[in-house]
Amino acid sequence: MSDHYFEFRKVCKAFGDNDVLKDVSFFVNQGETAVILGRSGVGKSVSLKLLLGFLQPDSGQIIVAGKDVTAWSEKQFSEIRRRVTMVFQSGALFDSLTVEENVAFPVETRGGAEEQEKAEQTVSDLMKMLEVSQFADRLPSDLGTGMKRVVAIARALAENPDAILYDEPTTMVDPIMAAHVSDVIVKLKAQFKKTSIVVTHDTHLARKLADRVIFLVDGGVGFFGTWQELENSKDPFLRNFLAQDEMIPALDASA
Repeated sequence: MSDHYFEFRKVCKAFGDNDVLKDVSFFVNQGETAVILGRSGVGKSVSLKLLLGFLQPDSGQIIVAGKDVTAWSEKQFSEIRRRVTMVFQSGALFDSLTVEENVAFPVETRGGAEEQEKAEQTVSDLMKMLEVSQFADRLPSDLGTGMKRVVAIARALAENPDAILYDEPTTMVDPIMAAHVSDVIVKLKAQFKKTSIVVTHDTHLARKLADRVIFLVDGGVGFFGTWQELENSKDPFLRNFLAQDEMIPALDASA
């Protein structure tokens, strides 16, 4: 049996005349964290949506939890989405629910009284671990973008999934909050060892997290390997990408 929890096999996806993904192949093993890097518009977020059936590939195969889900129906994907959760850029929180109610939402209807008590303890423990307990009674509209993402991560973990997908978790937030969100994700990797894929522009976060790096370039995989192998690459495009990103914190600091 393969150790691959996620796998793309020659996956293609186009939107009109725009070939976003062209024969993309990669894999992520059970318990690993993979980071998808690349410029804007190269198909990073599209790849996550394909894994969960929010989009369908034009060709190729997609494997999730050892199963070929390429032609699955929406009903079939509903089961996978309980095992694989996604943290969206927007947070996708329920505006009318408090922070605590949002985190509890995936587990609030499970089982009898004993199961409900366990669920409540799980929610309480997660909120303490992710340092959002003080916001328990607030609505999402009262939170900044970064804190919404932390709450969304707590909600994703409350489901006790096999795997978590993160879509640009540190984008569009200030550097201090981005560092906090990064620290949360790194801590969760160490503690829970969930299979994860992180889509990001943030090479500082990628360096901390990546067991594997998938670098998308012009619709294809320009690099697939470890972070150390990426840093040692002689490819001019990859070296330029990493060099430019290293300049960003300095630019932010002087702003």
